[in-house]
Amino acid sequence: MSEPRFLTHIQTLPSWLAGRVADRGRELVAAAIAAEGLKLPQHAVLAAVAECGPIAQADLVRLLRFDPKDMVVLINHLEHAGLAARRPDPHDRRKNAVTATSRGLEVLDRCARLAEDANAELLASLTDAETRQLMQLMDRVHRG
Repeated sequence: MSEPRFLTHIQTLPSWLAGRVADRGRELVAAAIAAEGLKLPQHAVLAAVAECGPIAQADLVRLLRFDPKDMVVLINHLEHAGLAARRPDPHDRRKNAVTATSRGLEVLDRCARLAEDANAELLASLTDAETRQLMQLMDRVHRG
């Protein structure tokens, strides 16, 4: 039997390592915002609505690249929880636009702090200087 080198090779690729770190970060943030009753996609929709609203559902689908059927379910959840509301679109009364409620904005504020804490936990093994360097390097790689 030959020496196992293929798995080791895969596990040393930057893309593999970046994916594992991203997975861990998502797990930590998801667990943190669960305290506010949100899942990651619901959080993303609420954040987009808060920043871009009032916004039509179709525009949210394009912005977040979510499936339109999923968007309906996500907005229904946010509306049921009192975090967002559908109202007639001010630009086209035939459509609904989604807005964040004051309660939704308060939840987003708490989620922002929870996400920051989760990311601090993710990067706890790094110094502040190393964290800044990592962020700069990831930004450069992302921008390509």
